[in-house]
Amino acid sequence: MVTCRAVLRLDSPPMGAASKPPEGKNALLRNLPSIEQLLRRPSLEPRLANLPHARAVAALRLAVERVRARLLSGDARPFEDADVEAALASLATPNLRPVLNATGVVLHTNLGRAPLAPEAVERVVAVARGYSNLEYDLDEGERGSRYAPLVGLLRMLTGAEDAIVVNNCAGAVLLVLAALASGRECVVSRGELVEIGGGFRIPDVMRQSGTKLVEVGTTNRTRRADYANALSPDTGLIVKVHRSNFALVGFTEEASLAELTELGRSRNVPVFQDLGSGALVPLVGPGLTLEPTVGQAISAGADVVAFSGDKLLGGPQAGVIVGRKDLLQRIKSHPLTRALRVDKMTVAALEATLELYRDGRPEAVPAQSLLVQQPEVLSARADRLLDLLKAHGVTAWVVSVDGQVGGGAMPLARLPSYACSLTVGAPEVFLERLRGGEVPVIGRIADGEVVLDVRCLSEEDLGVVAQSVAAARLGSQP
Repeated sequence: MVTCRAVLRLDSPPMGAASKPPEGKNALLRNLPSIEQLLRRPSLEPRLANLPHARAVAALRLAVERVRARLLSGDARPFEDADVEAALASLATPNLRPVLNATGVVLHTNLGRAPLAPEAVERVVAVARGYSNLEYDLDEGERGSRYAPLVGLLRMLTGAEDAIVVNNCAGAVLLVLAALASGRECVVSRGELVEIGGGFRIPDVMRQSGTKLVEVGTTNRTRRADYANALSPDTGLIVKVHRSNFALVGFTEEASLAELTELGRSRNVPVFQDLGSGALVPLVGPGLTLEPTVGQAISAGADVVAFSGDKLLGGPQAGVIVGRKDLLQRIKSHPLTRALRVDKMTVAALEATLELYRDGRPEAVPAQSLLVQQPEVLSARADRLLDLLKAHGVTAWVVSVDGQVGGGAMPLARLPSYACSLTVGAPEVFLERLRGGEVPVIGRIADGEVVLDVRCLSEEDLGVVAQSVAAARLGSQP
């Protein structure tokens, strides 16, 4: 008979318990210096002496936490003064900072969408550095409206009777639905129930507004009669959503905005269009597709139109609502309006941008000028970048590429452009190095090669890009 006994090893963790780090790692963790020790370390005192005490402590804590994480990951390098230098550099670098866009996507949502015109930047700086008459009527000497600087310009540029501006277009849609149709039905085509960036879906926004979604038609074909058959005494709005970020092609049909507004008037139901991209003027350029303007939507009879400020309009992030005065008054008086209101810097940037359109200078809006560039201009710019790369010893060549509008606008547009292509061993690692520079450069990978599209790069940017590529090629950061 064999007797079996369980043997408990004292150096083994209990069953079900997490494994402890190896003893050598434990020793390194126990030997991590305290913040007080580091503050008194002679080799660090000269570096920390002229810093505010709070910043020095924050840097030391960050350095210790990074080394602790490093040790736990299996890297046995002990704490060094260089870790403090790296932490100080991290604290001195803003988390939100400028980057160079070499992706070829003009309205890149992840990169902040539309860059502002110099006039808009100057206006923001002017009102940000001190007090302003944001809600003060200088003529009357009493409280005014923060939307006053924008309403006249928006009326002039769109032909609408009234206007208001909120924080973004999704907020504008939510506000319109809540103010005009909460508790009532909103009729919308199934082919227009879009999902916008970040996984937000139009049906979800409509439910949050308290409206009842009534879907009509099919994914690819929706006629005027489908809307007409769905209208009832409980209908609050007919909703038309511009398919900004996708397109239906092939066997398709949709009711025009003019058809819907005629139907709405005959049945006394307002028509709301979520136009999305917010073009104020027709855009004509190589590779661009037709995009309806806000003025065209108003002329077609839309009672309310919502659109973005930072897409084709080329201004700051904002949701603009224009339309009939009586409906806008209901929107302005809704409690959500205050929750979604814009700040003084948005008002300043948007006013300055709208003034460029008023003055007949849409080409001065960067988003507009970037989108309509001619291929020969881009080809010459790519050649200049190539020369700078070669001067830094970088092997590259110019290739023709297709850029994108971005921002969910003109999904079928393919913008002819030019780029410098680089063959590197590990493209992902190379792009990571480019992102790690003092001025991060954001490129993309195509067919296994790093591609730097010049559409969104200025002449002044080219030298920085070339230096960053040369540094990344050597495995360093500029």
